[in-house]
Amino acid sequence: MPTPTKGPRLGGGPAHERLMLANLAAALFTHKSIKTTETKAKRLRPVAERLITFAKKGDLHNRRRALAIIGDKTVIHELFTEIAPLVELREGGYTRITKLGFRKGDNASMVQIELVLEPVNPKPKSAKKSAAAADKAVKPATATAPVADEAPAEAEAEVVETEAVETEAVETEETAEAEATDEVVESDADSK
Repeated sequence: MPTPTKGPRLGGGPAHERLMLANLAAALFTHKSIKTTETKAKRLRPVAERLITFAKKGDLHNRRRALAIIGDKTVIHELFTEIAPLVELREGGYTRITKLGFRKGDNASMVQIELVLEPVNPKPKSAKKSAAAADKAVKPATATAPVADEAPAEAEAEVVETEAVETEAVETEETAEAEATDEVVESDADSK
């Protein structure tokens, strides 16, 4: 459970608040989405995410820890067998809170808290970010060999640059040889 907040509780006392949050978490796991006040949803989020983390671990000890909070075996079974495999690759952020407006009677801010059960799509790393990270990580004195962390496009660019430098060196050697042969031919012509 998260540390108790100072000031007024959701219910009458801390025990009532703990039981209310357990009941809200049980309803969330049963229905996958519930409509409640914003304050209750914000207090429910860390409790529900912690229970989902227990379910992802999946061993007996964590099942008993979750049972100590919720107490309903059917809800715990559903959490461990149905919800945990769906969020196995997700590293957090198992719940989503969406604002709905205000309640008609007392103008309380209403929200919908739901489980995020969509599959995770990891974002591809862009070449710019990886190049910036490589520049920050390694500042070489000479950049003759490509760093292993660089993007393949940058490695190819460096290979092209090194090939260009090598071809320039070969061309200068060839021109130097040609000039030397021209000088030899001219000196032979002068001596005759």
